[in-house]
Amino acid sequence: MGMMDRRALLAGFGATLGVAACANGVGSNGGSMIDARVDVARDYLFQQFPGTRDLAARSAGVLYMPLITEAGLGIGGAYGRGALRINDATVDYYSAAKASVGFQIGAQQYAHALFFMTPMALADFRSSAGWVAGADLRYATPDQGGSIGKDTTEIDPVVALVYGQSGLIAGATVAGTKYTRIIP
Repeated sequence: MGMMDRRALLAGFGATLGVAACANGVGSNGGSMIDARVDVARDYLFQQFPGTRDLAARSAGVLYMPLITEAGLGIGGAYGRGALRINDATVDYYSAAKASVGFQIGAQQYAHALFFMTPMALADFRSSAGWVAGADLRYATPDQGGSIGKDTTEIDPVVALVYGQSGLIAGATVAGTKYTRIIP
């Protein structure tokens, strides 16, 4: 087997893995899989931090991202898929992607939720071709959820909450994450 044959074989194998990893084919159960993961992440959030149930009830909509995988070795990135729910019913599916450069080694997985506290904030998110989370988002700790007052949500119409199996992820942020509507 020559050098060119090995390269072609490796390129073909890599492309096959890439396509297989997407799992977004026509007729796939991608939507039901995302919904099942969102249900588990939402239920975990509400059980561990009951105040977040009130925050979700007061919001115009919530984007649940049940599993974000972030990894890096100098250059890093994060990716995940989730669902936007209005009145606890899924209305759209989204992917979240983020790239980063700087000192970073390792990987972590976490979940996050964006609570859209005003109809206008939700409409801006839904009408965007690719909404990017800014550094001006209001971050809440999971146990703070129900205590976020009405005056705070008028100043900060989107509240971000990053959590994982061990509670709040220290230093985790959604700033710079791009959310794009997908068809699973």
